[in-house]
Amino acid sequence: ERKHFKRKKSHIGATILFSLKNEVGGLVKALGTFQEKHLNLVHIESRKSKRRNSDFEILVHCDSDHHQLRELTRLLAHLWKHPRPFGIFDEGLRAIPWFPKKISDLDLCKQVLMYGSDLDADHPGFKDSIYRKRRSYFADLARSYKHGEQIPRVDYTPEEVQTWSRVFRELHQLYPGHACKEFLDNLPLLAQHCNYKEDNIPQLEDVSRFLKGRSGFSIRPVSGYLTPRDFLAGLAFRVFHCTQYIRHSSDPYYTPEPDVCHELLGHVPLLAEPSFAQFSQEMGLASLGADDDAVRKLATCYFFTVEFGLCEQDGRLRAYGAGLLSSAGELKHALSGEARVRPFDPRLTCDEECVITAFQNVYFVTQTFDDAKNKMREFAKRIGRPFSVRYDASTQSVDVLQDGGGIRTPVQDPRRQVDEVDDALNRLARHSAAV
Repeated sequence: ERKHFKRKKSHIGATILFSLKNEVGGLVKALGTFQEKHLNLVHIESRKSKRRNSDFEILVHCDSDHHQLRELTRLLAHLWKHPRPFGIFDEGLRAIPWFPKKISDLDLCKQVLMYGSDLDADHPGFKDSIYRKRRSYFADLARSYKHGEQIPRVDYTPEEVQTWSRVFRELHQLYPGHACKEFLDNLPLLAQHCNYKEDNIPQLEDVSRFLKGRSGFSIRPVSGYLTPRDFLAGLAFRVFHCTQYIRHSSDPYYTPEPDVCHELLGHVPLLAEPSFAQFSQEMGLASLGADDDAVRKLATCYFFTVEFGLCEQDGRLRAYGAGLLSSAGELKHALSGEARVRPFDPRLTCDEECVITAFQNVYFVTQTFDDAKNKMREFAKRIGRPFSVRYDASTQSVDVLQDGGGIRTPVQDPRRQVDEVDDALNRLARHSAAV
């Protein structure tokens, strides 16, 4: 039952739904968070959680202003062992899913859809007990990782290095005639700074430091396929969730899931490219707080660009998608002239079927990364959110723009940037005149 109440003009009504462990003092602690933020509680309900037998779901309708609500879910998110609120609702009871506001909140984004340490019966390593044990080791490393820590270094086995070597050697024979220019330009840098070579699997910590200095991206270990919402949320903070395990040695040229060959050979060279990094981040920012259908569409666009995208360079089709650049067979197929190819248009691409275990039915071509970015920006404007977001690189946090005060701040930034450029040009002119 909804209760009607009067509010001050600057206030809004919001309904917050979060999980709470069945423990003494838990509800008091939660309500103390609302009191700390001076939120006026109008209605409270509780029910047994449908997600976990030991938890309760608490629904709170409150009267607040935007500033008070801004940090509330962040506080709730750090109170419990499974501290991720289900979401916030506006006055029309439209769900606004929880999303991270600062980079350390990515510690909560660990919902793995498949694989990890649990392999399906059709996985090449399902019957290999040694491989399954190794996968559990990698999964434990990823699950225990927290933001700010160094990524643990791994002593890869001779068998794992041999698998990497076979994939590395096969792909590097194809790259010169199939990969885009930006990808090829960054390969020597990775060899120089991250020890990319045929007989060595690079360490994620080294790769992360290199990317940070090139494009602002960093690496975060993950145990398997993340949900699209959690994966895209990482991109919003220029964080790439990256696996650390390698595919099974019985079939080195096929994997049903992302592995270290796919990540380091397919994704990383372009994550070092600033224009591509910006494109990836903007997809992530568009996903924050979006509904499930919008996230699905964004994830599909990501799939057909960052994973399986083609571009035109020097009058030829080239690959920039990581799924192509880490699979010799599909890379040759996509550029064979026999594959179905269409121009990238997010409005149409977002409803295309994503194929996981076979070649794609169609591939999408974009002229440049900037062209794809501009199209995605226009597409993102259609996402139905009652707010916008802005990434603050200095604090590695996201500002939610939903009132006049928050919106004025980013408007001032371009003016400051123009002033800085104008000052630099004036100084250069004065220096040239003096010389």
